[in-house]
Amino acid sequence: MSSSQEAARDLLARWPVVDGHNDLPWALREQVSYDLDQRDIATDQSAHLHTDLPRLRAGGVGAQFWSVYVRSDYAGDKAVTATLEQIDVVRQLVARYPDALRLARTADDMEAARAEGRIASLMGAEGGHSINNSLGTLRTLHELGVRYMTLTHNDTIDWADSATDEPRHHGLSPFGEEVVREMNRCGMLVDLSHVSADTMRDALRVSTAPVIFSHSSARAVCDHPRNIPDDVLAQLPANGGVAMATFVPKFVLPAAGEWTLRADENMRAHGLHHLDTTAAGMAVQRAFEAANPRPKATAATVADHLDHMREVAGVDHLGIGGDFDGTAFTPDGLADVAGYPNLIAELLDRKWSEDDLAKLTWRNAVRVVRAAEAVTLG
Repeated sequence: MSSSQEAARDLLARWPVVDGHNDLPWALREQVSYDLDQRDIATDQSAHLHTDLPRLRAGGVGAQFWSVYVRSDYAGDKAVTATLEQIDVVRQLVARYPDALRLARTADDMEAARAEGRIASLMGAEGGHSINNSLGTLRTLHELGVRYMTLTHNDTIDWADSATDEPRHHGLSPFGEEVVREMNRCGMLVDLSHVSADTMRDALRVSTAPVIFSHSSARAVCDHPRNIPDDVLAQLPANGGVAMATFVPKFVLPAAGEWTLRADENMRAHGLHHLDTTAAGMAVQRAFEAANPRPKATAATVADHLDHMREVAGVDHLGIGGDFDGTAFTPDGLADVAGYPNLIAELLDRKWSEDDLAKLTWRNAVRVVRAAEAVTLG
């Protein structure tokens, strides 16, 4: 182990990672229909998942936003029901592993979990389709513990444009602005990953609380619509928000993005969804990769994004959102949730200070959760 890696592990013991986005609940749904006996995350699940408790410990994770994502082609009541089932499995995991996980609704809960040596477990809904155009459903998700909502997933919805679909509203519709205001009132963070740049700008204009990007990197470094333009990053200091850099290769390495388009086309040609992480889906992905070698992102690739984001937004507005178990491919050195020390070591080698890294891993995320609570109390 290098001296930088030793220093990284020491830092993470004191200032663990708050990760903004992990799709373990969806992987459990897809792979085993929520049969937790088949995926006992207290044991090594590296044959099936990016995530288990031993690797979360090895990675220095102190808090996790578990995504209660449902596919954006789920509509109406089907989307709401599936979201409730996703919430249920997170609560099942917390109940099943009480020595390791603690359900967290507030910043104080996050700090208490850190003091106890447990992993604070928060939830984020991924896509406004999950509320079926209902503010009452939004409020209910908050009551059930959901602490952010990504305004869209891959598809434009009735009130907000997605980054990866045709625009219909040129940002937020009037009802979309009402959703943002209601999220502020509830204390639910507005998550701007997946949304169009115009939706980002509209949400920043409307929101009275800090926003987050739960898993997005810098568009100036990798020109993908899922990433954040510099003019939006530059607004984060005034808003107080946090951009949590993601590790997904197609969002951080241009050559990987081009390769992934072809891999996704191959999945569709086999009648499969591009996010299919079942054994059959992964077999198709691996066969394609064997025939078409994949450009490899690394921890240094992600660090390049963080360097740029720090230059534009400032270190007080950065975080980490790996998107583990929500992607078929991961960077070298960041293969799973045990990899965070490799990224911290890379940043230490780039002369990031301990104070900067403590903000990146823990303090910034806890601050925005607390700030969202303060807006609703005000």
